Amino acid sequence: MCEKMNKLYLVPDRADMERMCSLAAEYGCAFEYNDFYIPKVMDDPAGQAEYIEDYRRYRNDFSKDTMHGAFLDVTIHSDDPLIRDASMLRIRQSMETAGHMGLKGIVFHTGRLAGFRASSYLKNWCDRNAAFFTELAQQYPKQQIYMENMFDEAPDIMAGLAEKMRNVANFGICLDYAHAMLSRCSGKEWVETLAPYIRHMHINDNDLENDLHLAVGEGQLDWQEFDHLIRQYRIEAPVLVEVSGYEAQKRSLEYMKQHGIYPMEKEK
Repeated sequence: MCEKMNKLYLVPDRADMERMCSLAAEYGCAFEYNDFYIPKVMDDPAGQAEYIEDYRRYRNDFSKDTMHGAFLDVTIHSDDPLIRDASMLRIRQSMETAGHMGLKGIVFHTGRLAGFRASSYLKNWCDRNAAFFTELAQQYPKQQIYMENMFDEAPDIMAGLAEKMRNVANFGICLDYAHAMLSRCSGKEWVETLAPYIRHMHINDNDLENDLHLAVGEGQLDWQEFDHLIRQYRIEAPVLVEVSGYEAQKRSLEYMKQHGIYPMEKEK
């Protein structure tokens, strides 16, 4: 079992919850729910209630769990007021769901146009995100809000937002290391730049070209480097093993345990 309880998260499979709960108990994992960011689910209160009830059969307490919030086409920094209002609505729907379930936190994406670095665009992105998420954090003080890098080309823009929001206690960065490894920046640059702000992490494997969500250890990512960087910069954030299905999650956890990949400790 992982020495530090709830430093690991898994994506639960509603169709396989007995095995999922057994695996989570073995490694001290909490859950991060990926059911509630899909628009048709967000617009179906009865369907949402059914999903939650399915999970409640296996969990009495969601307070250590997290969820992935709305991110598909969400662009709260848009100059188009219709797009901006719809995006804010989706994010607020996510917050309401998380609050109803009593979850610890919610993960959102940057929503940026990757590679587009016009100064006016970047300033607008930072200012509008800071204003919106500061207000949101104040309105939902019981939930942590995490901003995740998607296909962002570098960590500096996220760091600027996090620094601007440094006094917002329930806001932080979710470093998706697999996404970061698809950029032209090194893992060291991503971790070093974002280290003061990282509150949550996502990991999975890929071929360094495509976002494949492979089991950890089954792609081209250098997991010893990841482990070294996280420990070097004294990051203590929990890690979601963001792969689908019991078997891939089990292989990921076994690989991490065998090789002592954070937050696991090397076997003696």
